[in-house]
Amino acid sequence: MNVQLAKTATAPSSPRLTLLVVAFAAFLTMLDNTIVTVALPSIRAELGLSLTALEWVATGYILTFSSVLLTGGRLADVFGRRVVFLAGFAVFSAASLAAGLAGDAVTLVAARMVQGLGAGLLLPATLAILSTGRDERQRSLGVAVWMAVAAGALALGPVLGGVLSQHAHWSWIFLINVPVGVAAIAVGRVAIPESRAEGEERLDLPGLVTSSTALAALTFALVHVPDVGWAAPRTLLALVVAGAASAAFVAVERRAPFPMVVPSLFVHRVFSGGVASQVLWGLGVNGVFFFTAIFLQDVMGFSPTGAGLAFLPLAALIIAVAPCAPALARRFGANVVVASGLVLVAVGIAGVTLLQPHHGYHELVPVMMTIGVGSALTTPLGDAVLGAMPERYAGVASGVFSVSREVSGIFGIAAVGVLVTAGRDSALAAGHSPAEAFMHGYSTGLFTAAALVAAGAVLSLWALPRRGR
Repeated sequence: MNVQLAKTATAPSSPRLTLLVVAFAAFLTMLDNTIVTVALPSIRAELGLSLTALEWVATGYILTFSSVLLTGGRLADVFGRRVVFLAGFAVFSAASLAAGLAGDAVTLVAARMVQGLGAGLLLPATLAILSTGRDERQRSLGVAVWMAVAAGALALGPVLGGVLSQHAHWSWIFLINVPVGVAAIAVGRVAIPESRAEGEERLDLPGLVTSSTALAALTFALVHVPDVGWAAPRTLLALVVAGAASAAFVAVERRAPFPMVVPSLFVHRVFSGGVASQVLWGLGVNGVFFFTAIFLQDVMGFSPTGAGLAFLPLAALIIAVAPCAPALARRFGANVVVASGLVLVAVGIAGVTLLQPHHGYHELVPVMMTIGVGSALTTPLGDAVLGAMPERYAGVASGVFSVSREVSGIFGIAAVGVLVTAGRDSALAAGHSPAEAFMHGYSTGLFTAAALVAAGAVLSLWALPRRGR
């Protein structure tokens, strides 16, 4: 591969301003994964959407977002991280405006899919910007903040969606992105330095097509599993397409002079082990978020907004504690800090299973706080993974990391959903009440999620950098 060292980015005149801009971008893109969920009934009532159209309003964004994350990372390395960031943010903001003004199903679904496309282009660029042209401390803090706001956004999405749809209008869920996007683009043009891989670089178009097809098909299958099941024809067909496209992608990359993803990345213990740890965290935590929101409403009697507010302590602690995590990683080693965080997350998830229908908010808060602190301590994971890679691969490494985060989360919801459903159905067959049956399935799913996160703790303890390295 004829690649020279990456062009060294000029240090930004204001690293904090750069961090603020890219953190806001990451926050908005992750927020739009979940912010629309609570507003779906209002959207359906006003626009007269069918259930199928309503489903696509929620999943269309996730589908295009996931499918272009690798492409966004590679484009950032080839054409420049700042220019791809700004272009992606412009697409995201314009599509948000179109979604907010939409008056019919076709316009809204199309806008959501274009919105996801813009988000998928800009998100890898945000991580690449934070991991190039900075000293180790700046990079560590920047990536920790990025991971904190990304995790916090997933928890805050239902809260903000509920507040905006209840007290304003559902369109503001999308329109709020527009002024923030315009301001961020204006500031980003000045504050963010440009960087790209130098030398003869070209896009690997076959790799781009096959990777995007594989990710789109896999995401399509996973987001529909909770509704139609794993054995449904559409699920099986999508999985076959994903498998075939993945095999084609691997074959293409082995022969490509300028591959989308350099195979040597996965030989590195820190990179492959860190990405795998991220996958295990995503498998466990995202399923817990999704089904705990259902549990709070259907079993404990919370309102939709109240269920969203229940996640506030978790989100607040992630954002508050995460900036301290890089210093802890330097002192004790990233492996110890991340593993400790994953253990806390696993303990918190297991603690959720102890909740009973008669419990209230004060029993919920301690376990949410445990998950929040634990998740905050996992933020050095991103810095360890990206810091282990040469800067010339910053974009594609960020893309791989982002894909692992997004797809594992979707898969976690689907996998935990299978366990919840199976446990609930068996309990119903045994004569338990619907609430008791859901609790049975819910506990089975959450204990499995806790075990996956605990496995991530063991893996990160082995794979991530130790103290002094």
